[in-house]
Amino acid sequence: MDDLKTLDSRYIASTYSRFDLQADSGKNAVCTSLDGRTYIDFTSGIGVNSLGWCDADWVKAVQHQASTLQHISNLYYTSPMIELAQALCTRTGMDKVFFCNSGAEANECMIKTARKYSSDRYGKGRHTILALENSFHGRTVTTLSATGQDVFHQYFDPFTDGFSFFRANDIASLTDRLDDTVCGILIELIQGEGGVVPLEKDFVHAIAKVCREKDILLLVDEVQTGVGRTGKFLCCEHYGISPDLVSLAKGLGGGLPIGAVLFGEKCADVLGPGDHGATYGGNPVACAGAQVVLSKLDGRLLQEVEQKGQYITQRVQSMPKVKSVEGKGLMLGITVDGDSKALAAACLQKGLMILTAKAKLRMLPPLTISYEEIDRGLTILNEVLSV
Repeated sequence: MDDLKTLDSRYIASTYSRFDLQADSGKNAVCTSLDGRTYIDFTSGIGVNSLGWCDADWVKAVQHQASTLQHISNLYYTSPMIELAQALCTRTGMDKVFFCNSGAEANECMIKTARKYSSDRYGKGRHTILALENSFHGRTVTTLSATGQDVFHQYFDPFTDGFSFFRANDIASLTDRLDDTVCGILIELIQGEGGVVPLEKDFVHAIAKVCREKDILLLVDEVQTGVGRTGKFLCCEHYGISPDLVSLAKGLGGGLPIGAVLFGEKCADVLGPGDHGATYGGNPVACAGAQVVLSKLDGRLLQEVEQKGQYITQRVQSMPKVKSVEGKGLMLGITVDGDSKALAAACLQKGLMILTAKAKLRMLPPLTISYEEIDRGLTILNEVLSV
């Protein structure tokens, strides 16, 4: 049989620079390659495998649903979708949910909802979405347009109009861009792909105040920070804010594609039949997996996420070449003296899967990772940083 890398090069579009690992199986936070090597996983599929690989309860629920009703479309009622929506609303205090397939789709839905909300109340022309410089909200043309990084604004012109950017933790920058055309402010509370950069609490509260006073919708992208990643179910809880719209994806499905938008009271009835849709949105199998994720994200596990994050941070801060560690819970960015991509590749050679975010090393381990697995991974990281 041909080597996977050869077949990949022949048949798959070259949109990713892959690490040199041919994955075969996984359990908890350990991945096994085709050649039998094992790797500690500090990536969880970029924050997706929230319960680690092949959690027994998750597998059982997904297998059962796949053998019962795998898909039917949103033209009919299905209990997995409705039960998951009820659980999300009960958990977050939000009013309604829209299901889709990814974070980019969820962010598109938030953008459309904010513009329709404003159009319904104020007419045309009030459509600008303010977003942060250094943000990342997806790879569709519109979510790229909402992404505040010039590197993404190439090749695909024309981009969608109606976006303006302000600097993180800079109230004056926000104020300068507020005008009568603004209908929404879109933020990540911790900028993930932008380098694991948390926003200051006072700055977030100032944004929320502006939104309340001017009837501007507050849109929070929790695609990476949500579903327990920071030690709270929503990162919003750390900041004490109640957004009008929240996007979720990644860890929600525990390994299956799913996205969701949570609607607050203002937005609950903005979208009507035909205003938006997604063929696979609310897929029964994905929703069954997500229900298991929510059931396991209890207070004990969330507390463990915070404790494990603190443990990792303390250990890493004492390692060679480490300048600082940023983030919350198990969403951590490490500022290092060296090339982060080269260091990540060196970690993989020794048996540790770790990510990068701009110049930083980035950790997004499974929320259920054990201390033994953490220690094995940190030992490797320390070895690599000591060279």
